[in-house]
Amino acid sequence: MAEANLLLEELLTRAGLSHSRLAREIVTAAPYLSYDHASVTRWIRDHQIPREPVPQMICRILGDRLGMPVTRADIGMAAHRGSHNPAARLITQAAALWTGEARGRVPKTLLTGPDATAPVWDWVSPPHRLDLLREGHRRIDDTDVATLRHLRRHYQQMYRRVGGEPVRPLLARDLNQIAVPMLRAAYDNEIGCKLFRAAGGLAALAGVCAYDANLQPLGQRHLFTALGLAKAAGDRGFGAYVVALLANQALFLDDRILVVQYAEAALRSGGSALGPELITDLHALAGKAYARMGETADCHQHLRQSTSTAGRLAPSPSDTETSYVQPGLVETQAAEAFRRLGDLAAAEDHAREAVRTAPAAHPRGQVHRYAGLALVLAGRERADEAAAVGHHMLDRAEGMESGRIHDRVTQVVDAVKLYATDPIVDAFLNRAEQHLSLRGR
Repeated sequence: MAEANLLLEELLTRAGLSHSRLAREIVTAAPYLSYDHASVTRWIRDHQIPREPVPQMICRILGDRLGMPVTRADIGMAAHRGSHNPAARLITQAAALWTGEARGRVPKTLLTGPDATAPVWDWVSPPHRLDLLREGHRRIDDTDVATLRHLRRHYQQMYRRVGGEPVRPLLARDLNQIAVPMLRAAYDNEIGCKLFRAAGGLAALAGVCAYDANLQPLGQRHLFTALGLAKAAGDRGFGAYVVALLANQALFLDDRILVVQYAEAALRSGGSALGPELITDLHALAGKAYARMGETADCHQHLRQSTSTAGRLAPSPSDTETSYVQPGLVETQAAEAFRRLGDLAAAEDHAREAVRTAPAAHPRGQVHRYAGLALVLAGRERADEAAAVGHHMLDRAEGMESGRIHDRVTQVVDAVKLYATDPIVDAFLNRAEQHLSLRGR
């Protein structure tokens, strides 16, 4: 099934036109045509493109209503990608996605193959910054940008405490009601770059929350939108951060080749904009992907580079986007990689170091660290120890509404349930099942 034409839907909403009204205006202008509300619904729902001259008529009708030029690209009916104004098209696409989510309309299809790599290659390719100047009556200033930055920090802290599911609808609301009007207002290039960067930060977090809520196509589109905003603002470091998030999602989806493509593109193209946090994480992600492929040498090479770079990490404020890269993260990732390769002794050494440094990590990170150690111990048939570690994991998972945390608890349960006759293991399994039942396992 084709992607819904969110661009056309969003412009109809802005113009105050119902499906029936658009169809009537087309038929009034060209009585030889026969269209009704169902026709317009198909154009949006199934992304059908009507025969000429209807697309051009739609552009004219919407343009007259909105008082601005509207092209076939703007209504999602272009034969090729592109627009008369790349920044304006990016705003329209972002607004379509954010408005659609706020109204319960979300993408249902995950982009794969060339469609999944095209946004990253576009980010890699010049130009590395767009002309963002916009004229208008309401002018955006630094105070407006600060509002978006504050929202991202606030929602990031909330996400790390309670998970992405309860945060996602709040982000959808604020992207639609606050970020969209700002992007459509007036600003010069300097403020525009700050604005696009701040809106991109919110979009990236929306992608993380959608991913965490098991809405993978929506999460992917949010991240692609954030990557476009990063490119427009000329912020290579932020763009590389978004690509790292895409790599993490691809790893969850077990698209191992895509993980490596994303990670290597960010490492190659981020250049001097990459700090040690992102270099550390990107190499670790690539290492885990190679471990799943059974490519031991490539896995070890990336893990060595990740570990080496981690030695240059400096304490960073907890509200920064890359603050998830903390002491012990590399050990957590390495433990998972070695477990996949079957080297359980090395995996346990790394997992124990990750747990040792866990108190400095945020609650979500602590859950993953204890889960990683429990999985290694279960793999070494030390189920009672795995169960004891599992209780620490559950202590930290309390109150979180998160698909990924749910997955981690389920993995540990599945790993130790072969030893359910052990009273210690049985007690852990009973507690874990109660935790999982709260989310309707």
